[in-house]
Amino acid sequence: MSAPLDVANAEVLVIGAGPAGLAAATRLKSLGVRNVIVVDREPQAGGIPRHCGHPPFGMREFGRVLTGPVYARRLSERAQRAGAELLLGCSVVGIDHVGGIVVTCASSRGPTEIRAERIILATGVRETSRAARLISGDRPLGVLNTGALQSYAYLQHMAPFRRPVIVGTELVALSSLLTCRKIGAAPVAMIEDRDRPTVRRISMLLPHLLGVPVRYRTHIADIKGKQRVEAVTLRRDDGTLEDMECDGVLLTGRFMPEATLARSAGLEIDRGTGGPTIDQFGRTSEPRIFAAGNVLHPIETAGWSWREGRRIAEFVAADLAGQLPAVTRTVKLTPGESVRYVVPQRLVPERGGLTYLQLRVADDVSGALTARCRGQLIMTQPLTSAPERRVLAPISAFDRADGEVVFSFDDNRSATYRSDATCV
Repeated sequence: MSAPLDVANAEVLVIGAGPAGLAAATRLKSLGVRNVIVVDREPQAGGIPRHCGHPPFGMREFGRVLTGPVYARRLSERAQRAGAELLLGCSVVGIDHVGGIVVTCASSRGPTEIRAERIILATGVRETSRAARLISGDRPLGVLNTGALQSYAYLQHMAPFRRPVIVGTELVALSSLLTCRKIGAAPVAMIEDRDRPTVRRISMLLPHLLGVPVRYRTHIADIKGKQRVEAVTLRRDDGTLEDMECDGVLLTGRFMPEATLARSAGLEIDRGTGGPTIDQFGRTSEPRIFAAGNVLHPIETAGWSWREGRRIAEFVAADLAGQLPAVTRTVKLTPGESVRYVVPQRLVPERGGLTYLQLRVADDVSGALTARCRGQLIMTQPLTSAPERRVLAPISAFDRADGEVVFSFDDNRSATYRSDATCV
């Protein structure tokens, strides 16, 4: 006999209990939304930060520097004090939005059906796997990503290796150095396939201070070991091969939105981000479903996701009150040459909503970011940036756009610049 079906009702259902989701739930309650439910498949709320046992978290949200677990716990406690209901250890398995919105969940308590007026997707990101990176070799123990390492270190209090090779130079790679230090591991090298780090160069003082050599234009050609990792073969750009002894391989970064639910619900997915497309109010292609946080743009800090979750919650509350402009005509925003993505991907020709567009470039660039509508230049701004750096452009610059806007990169530095796009 199947378990009885529990049925719940919510004005707003938030899917994901990380910084964006918890911030959205807390803000919704402060705005008077009566019934807010947050669901998350994990048994504890807080998202990625609860795995990060090091600072800095919380300056924007709590006015002090906290470790990840403390920060996650405070966000969860704040949401519950505000009156949001948290359903943890509960996986969403389907979203039906034909007619009313019905969300099906599964947990150890049995199946649950939640009927909601609005949804906020805040499902976050995941790191690219070894298979997706096309790394060949044996399949020994000791090959893992940052999330798995942090789970071993901070939740299970285990050390999966002692002398790993760290792949990548994103912020999460630097976080992994602190986690390695926590478990007494001494990385033998940090490698990057580009000729410069993804983070700002000053941030690379950390591996220098910890005595970890950094190798650029280098990638893993092979992993060796039967039971456990014993060595890796490194290949440089010039084709030179080198075997390096180690007992683990830590694959960091190259994040992808956790957009499985968005895809299964039939929402429009952006090719550049891999997450759902939105307008400047956070509405997806189904206007009753909103999205916030890293499911939109891999990857941002916890503080940025928290702030975005609060802002999207304000739009959801306004929508419930009938105060958002209807989705009739939209202006499409499209990444062109050397631009990886732009978020939001479309604009409703009404004032309000998010203040900035967020872009990422596809490679190291130095010149000008341009935007053209119907072939006419409407924005150009000096820009020097690297991949994964946040680039912001004011949405107000596109108030008069009456067709598709294409963003691209122009290395003609003699152009006449205007607007105020920034790289932060």
